[in-house]
Formats: sequence, structure tokens, C-alpha cells
Amino acid sequence: MAAASLALPGFHGEHGHHVDYYAHPQYKFDYGVSDHKTGDMKNQWETRDGDVVKGGYSLHEADGTIRQVEYTADKHNGFNAVVKRIGKAVHPHVVHHHGGHYGGAVGGHYGGASSFANGNNFAYGHHGGHHY
Repeated sequence: MAAASLALPGFHGEHGHHVDYYAHPQYKFDYGVSDHKTGDMKNQWETRDGDVVKGGYSLHEADGTIRQVEYTADKHNGFNAVVKRIGKAVHPHVVHHHGGHYGGAVGGHYGGASSFANGNNFAYGHHGGHHY
């Protein structure tokens, strides 16, 4: 029977050598979008130091209000958030178009659409036939 020996670089046969694989997590970010063409307005930020996370975001809602959220999370208190709505909701004025049936449908009602873009507070819908 033959004996074999394997030598590994950096291994000296030490027992009980402990390597700490826990690295203290730490990061920070902040970003925002401001697109006046589409009306997409939002931002977010967050920091982490160990097991404590703090952050927040805000965005412009379709009704004209701004939603602001601030949150914290840690192993003792869990996740907690405070949500605020700033401003007064402005609901679009609906313009109705009355007419017949679309495509010869009997007693049908084929959809409608509404839009809210670039500050024009008008929603357009088609209502024809029977209303249920």
C-alpha cells in the first residue's frame, strides 16, 4: 500500500482557526426622476448601517397629491413606516360621449378610456347602448 500526501498552499494543518465571515453591511443611495413630459416625478433614498435601515421616498400621484413615505427597520423594532399624503386630490372632469353600439353589438357596451396627462384634468369615455 502506498501513502499519498497532498500539500495545499496556505494550509498548515491548523485546527480551530476561525474566520469571521460577517462583514458589517453599510450603504447609502439617493436617486430621483423628474420627467415633465410624462409627469413621472419621484425620488428615493436609503441608508444602512449594520442591521439598521432608514429610508424614504416620494412620488406624485395621478390625483395631484404627493405621497411621502419614511421608514426604518431594525432587528428590535421590525419595519415601521410613516405615510403622508400632501396636497388636495383633484379628480378629472369626465366628458361623456353618447352614441350607438360599436360593431353591431346587441345591447353591448364596449369599453372606454380615461387619460390624465400633462395636467389636463379631463377623462374621455364612450358610453353607448345600455348602461348596467
